[in-house]
Amino acid sequence: MFDVDAYLGRIGWTGGAPRPDLATLRTLHKQHLMTVPYNVAGQGFADGVHLVDVDEDEVFRTGIMEGLGGTCFQLNRLFFRLLSALGYEVSLLAASTAEGRENFGTEIEHMFVRAVLDGEEWLVDVGYPGPSYLEPLRVSDEVQTQYGCQYRLVRKDDEGGEAIALQRRGRVTRWGTVYTFRLQARQWHDWKELEDRARAHHATAAPDDGQGTLCGRTFADGQAVLKGRRLLVVRDGRERVRTVVDDAEHQRLVTALLTGDPDLAGLA
Repeated sequence: MFDVDAYLGRIGWTGGAPRPDLATLRTLHKQHLMTVPYNVAGQGFADGVHLVDVDEDEVFRTGIMEGLGGTCFQLNRLFFRLLSALGYEVSLLAASTAEGRENFGTEIEHMFVRAVLDGEEWLVDVGYPGPSYLEPLRVSDEVQTQYGCQYRLVRKDDEGGEAIALQRRGRVTRWGTVYTFRLQARQWHDWKELEDRARAHHATAAPDDGQGTLCGRTFADGQAVLKGRRLLVVRDGRERVRTVVDDAEHQRLVTALLTGDPDLAGLA
C-alpha cells in the first residue's frame, strides 16, 4: 500500500516532518532521482502497456520500495501523489520529445508535474531518463544552472497556443531540446489515446537485442543514461558518449544503473 512515511524513508528523507516549501521540494526531487532509476522495463510493459489504469499500490511496492523503478507514467504519478499528500499545490503536465512525437504522433508522450510555491511555478520531473534537470526548474525566462549544465525555457506560439521548449546544454555542448510542453493542467484520461498507440507499437516491436534498453540513474553531480547501446554520462556538465558493443558489459551497465552501484561498470 502507498505509504508516505515509507516513501520518504525510501528516498532518504531525514529532515523530520517535511514542510511544503522549496527547500524540501529540491531535496525530495534530487533524492528521488538518485534513489529510484528510470527503467522502461520496470513497470507496465511486461504484460502490455499500462499508462492510465495503473495499480499505484503495486507500482509503489515494486517500483519505489523494491527499487525496480519505472517510467514517467509510474514515477511522476507516484511523486505527484506524494507531493499532494505533503500539502504541495501540484498539477500534471504533458510533454513530447522529438522521438516520442515521431513514434506515437502525439504531444502528450511524457508526463511530469508542475508545483506552485508562493505564486511561482516550478517544473518537477523524477520520471525522465536524462540528461535533464536534477532539481526543480523555475518557470521563467532566465537561464538556470545546475551541476555544470544550463537550462532555459524558450517560448513560441503555434496553432495550439503557446508552447515551451525546455532546452539544456553542457559545458561544451550546444543548446538542445529536452522536451516541448504547454502549461496546461492534464488529467489521467488524457493519456488514454497514447496508451492505445503504445500498445500497438509494443506488440509489433522486434525481439530485444539490447537496442530496446532505456534506463537512467542520477548521481550527486550528474546522470548516466543507457539508450540501446549508447551510453551517455554527464558529470559536472561534462559529457562522455560511447557505444557499448560487448554484451556482458552492456548487462553490467544495466545492472549498475538499476542498482545505483557506479563502480560495477566503471561509471564512478
